[in-house]
Amino acid sequence: MPRGLDHIVHAVHDLDAAAALYQRAGFQVGGRNVHPWGTHNRIVQLKDFFIEILSVAEPEKIVPHRPRAFSFGAFQRDFLADRQGLSMLLLQSHDAAADARDFAAAGFGDFDVFDFARDGRRPDGSVAKLAFSLAFAVDPASPEAGFAVCQHHFPENFWNAAFQRHDNGARSVRAAVLVADNPSDHHIFLSTLTGVRDLSSSSIGVAARSPHGDIEIMEPVSFRDQFGLAPAAPGEGARFAGLRIAVDDLDAVERLWQDHGLAFSRRGDRLVLPPQVAFGASLILEPHGPM
Repeated sequence: MPRGLDHIVHAVHDLDAAAALYQRAGFQVGGRNVHPWGTHNRIVQLKDFFIEILSVAEPEKIVPHRPRAFSFGAFQRDFLADRQGLSMLLLQSHDAAADARDFAAAGFGDFDVFDFARDGRRPDGSVAKLAFSLAFAVDPASPEAGFAVCQHHFPENFWNAAFQRHDNGARSVRAAVLVADNPSDHHIFLSTLTGVRDLSSSSIGVAARSPHGDIEIMEPVSFRDQFGLAPAAPGEGARFAGLRIAVDDLDAVERLWQDHGLAFSRRGDRLVLPPQVAFGASLILEPHGPM
């Protein structure tokens, strides 16, 4: 069964400053959450998908990678040593243990499942128990991009329509976009990660079309042609470059961003908030509906 998108990590140095940028862009941003392994986050929740704005706030608590143990905190710390931006994509999972076995059998990571829990807050301020299981996957050709699947054990306590109301009318995720010099080099990994056997291939690159959001890998020149942006300096393998989000009314978002003094560009039916504004990420807003 194909795995849809669950959330993406936006790693930043200053968590509250990045959250303020998202708020200026019209997103509702949750409060600060503290992880025992040294990272803190704030969440932007869409329908069945969220953006995890994350910083390494307590580096002394980060544990190193070990055999069969992928360290989420160490990966984010090392990513932030070089840049800010989209660092890791997590897909939906109904059985993280089974997914971990699949990744190991395919040669894309042999890690124990990472289980953790924390308290969350409902809109009325009451406490709700949250628990997750992560199974990590590694594309050996792409050390700068992290991947995992996420199983929610109390999804009814996490997803809440009240948190999904945004001034910019954001509704859902369309796609996570990566750039790579040779997108086809990542075809087998992308298929294994997503469970999508028949990937879409074109002159732009390759894409996995899932029932809930896509993953697109394109050449840097194609990214520039599509979104009017030069991606970050070339690195090794595939690297996250942008996030495409569907909104209700693009013209209304344009007025909102103008009123809030944001530096952005319009590319046809897309509004693009560039990485120099959006803490290393390209945020791409598009009309809700067929594209």
